[in-house]
Amino acid sequence: MNSTPSPYIGFGLGLRTCYFEEIIATNPKVDWFEIISENYFVAGGKPWHYLSQIKERYPIVMHGVSMSIGSTSDVNFDYLDKLKKTINRVQPLWISDHLCFSSLGDFNSHDLLPMPYTEESLTHLSQRLSIVQDYLERPLILENVSSYLTYQASEMNEWTFLAELHNRTGCQFLLDINNIYVSARNHQFDPNEFLDAIPQSAIAQIHLAGHSDFGSHIIDTHDQPICDAVWELFSKFANSHTPVNTMIERDDNFPDFKEIMAELTHARSLAPSNWKNYEYA
Repeated sequence: MNSTPSPYIGFGLGLRTCYFEEIIATNPKVDWFEIISENYFVAGGKPWHYLSQIKERYPIVMHGVSMSIGSTSDVNFDYLDKLKKTINRVQPLWISDHLCFSSLGDFNSHDLLPMPYTEESLTHLSQRLSIVQDYLERPLILENVSSYLTYQASEMNEWTFLAELHNRTGCQFLLDINNIYVSARNHQFDPNEFLDAIPQSAIAQIHLAGHSDFGSHIIDTHDQPICDAVWELFSKFANSHTPVNTMIERDDNFPDFKEIMAELTHARSLAPSNWKNYEYA
């Protein structure tokens, strides 16, 4: 299954439980919301109660965290069945997960582990992606993960690997600019080289988030404000690319909703005019 371009709908936010009531009460100037897929694998409860109201007002996309598409274990069709049922219920504009592995046999790291960047991995991912997309009957967008180690077996850098995966499969990517910055700092490469190497046709979405800086290394915690360096990377990217759906992601240490909205407003301000939804410009 070849991926088709995702529609451009503007600037979004990660939908988190602590903001449900304020979103419903205030109808904030947000173009779309992204939900964590696995949070909605249950039949009912608080998440569905609020989502049913929010999705009447805003487009919704789905983002998974536990598919482990890069694993060498058998494809988890029980997981895919739950995901497909949730997709059918939510009717998201698109779905995504991470280009990584987190499980191997009965072992689950509960972390997003990077792939070795090899020809063998490209073949493996191409096959797995085809199986997953055929089962779900829709394209799957893959997100680059942050990394804290590299593999001696790797035969190419990450951005060359992503570009080649796109060439072979037509898949699109969710570029997390914070993750690129984290990996660039940890492994001492130029994040602009990464961003410049990914074809425009391969980019479906952007994440902007924060991290924790420990000096010698940084950790992708998504619990801090977006730093100036990540804003600068996004600004340069936006002003050299056609519009890409862009989202503010926060997963812990949640501030007042107005602070998240301020980051969304700042993202809009850094992008050229053709990126803006004029209703909210």
